[in-house]
Amino acid sequence: MPRGLIGVEATDPAEQQPVLVVPAPLTLADVPLLCERLRGLYGSGAREVVCDLAALTRADLVAVEAVARLRLTARRAGGNVRMRNAGAGLVALLELAGLGLD
Repeated sequence: MPRGLIGVEATDPAEQQPVLVVPAPLTLADVPLLCERLRGLYGSGAREVVCDLAALTRADLVAVEAVARLRLTARRAGGNVRMRNAGAGLVALLELAGLGLD
């Protein structure tokens, strides 16, 4: 994905919630940009944002860092974030790190 498309936003038509699409490949340098986009969504009035993790087919510590930082950003903004479409490898790694998707 071109670097200019970090955190593509859409709206989930079924739920009418903003969706932040986490792109791949993902680097540590991308994580602050994703958090900035998430803060922007809360700043525009969203109370809950869905983060779509489908593109993260490689489970690694960068993906874990992204999920942890996005959750922290949501908490600090007073919003809620829901992760969806995480692959089995990423779910297992998040569980190991104590960050399950519950």
